[in-house]
Amino acid sequence: MIIKKIIIDNLKTLFYALVIALIIRSLFLQPFYIPSSSMEPSLLVGDRLFVTKYSYGYSKHSFPFSPPILNKRIMYTEPNRGDVVVFKTPADNRTDYIKRLIGLPGDKIQFIDSNLYINNNEIFKSLISKSDIIFCGNRTIDVFTFEEKLENNKLHKTVYLKNFSYNDSDTFIVPENHYFFLGDNRDCSKDSRFLSSVGYVHKDNLVGKAQFIFFSSDKKIGSFFEFWKWHESIRFNRFFKKII
Repeated sequence: MIIKKIIIDNLKTLFYALVIALIIRSLFLQPFYIPSSSMEPSLLVGDRLFVTKYSYGYSKHSFPFSPPILNKRIMYTEPNRGDVVVFKTPADNRTDYIKRLIGLPGDKIQFIDSNLYINNNEIFKSLISKSDIIFCGNRTIDVFTFEEKLENNKLHKTVYLKNFSYNDSDTFIVPENHYFFLGDNRDCSKDSRFLSSVGYVHKDNLVGKAQFIFFSSDKKIGSFFEFWKWHESIRFNRFFKKII
């Protein structure tokens, strides 16, 4: 009887812990891992960050496995231009992407001569480095690094290949209740410019706002279990870095 009671008590404790974790993950904070270089230099492969689920309200995608318990977004708050956002890709409504919000509903987005235009206004960017080398998948690429200033005075870094290979684009008109996202690594990002795979993102697909990095490691140097390489692989300078 004593052993049975211990087992039951442990199962109850485990159940309550899982319920609490589910509530926190669904309503407040969820950790995410950065697997690609599309948001360099803002986010690096190996960064682990927290996303606030309450920032834009809640939809079915706020919950694990996107159960059909909400048919629309509730407690909705409009995101701001320049926010770094996790969303479910419209292609499958399952895969998590993280990009920077550039276009709001009704906006006209276009690249002309490698310059970003929003509603026919060129977005000012100032060159801050001519010699940066960043990743694009497993390759390294030479880039120009700029500080970009959006219409709401939000500042962030972006990088472009030195040959400015992405020159001109189609004109993108953001539909009602949708958003347009770009990666900061402009020449190495699958984002809203690619209508067949990402395209315009409905507000119901927003998962949350990226807030800060809580851990970061470079797997190219060594795995977490190779503790003798921690001094090289763990990026201590990125711990608790706010995402802007």
